[in-house]
Amino acid sequence: MIDWLAFLQVFLAAIIGAVVVVGFYALGLRLMAAAGRIPVVAPVQWTDAIQVVTPKEIAKAEKAAAKAARKNPLSEAQKRLAMLGAYACFTVCALAVVAGILLIVAG
Repeated sequence: MIDWLAFLQVFLAAIIGAVVVVGFYALGLRLMAAAGRIPVVAPVQWTDAIQVVTPKEIAKAEKAAAKAARKNPLSEAQKRLAMLGAYACFTVCALAVVAGILLIVAG
């Protein structure tokens, strides 16, 4: 016998959890970019993979990120507030993940 109510609860918890984590992570990245701290991640070199991004393209992306950071119209106080908001969003993401793990372990 399938407990459909329990199935629905798990389904809704998964959907809500995914929306919370993805939404707050995206908002955190947006606030981080607004604060002038654009995350530039260099691609990983795998031994058996084709490298898609050249070092010249990486340098160009880093230069564009630095130029965008210099053009930021926000004041220093607004940038600090945006970074605090980004940290708060990332904290919400971490708490949602930890809560999900605790639900799995405790349940």
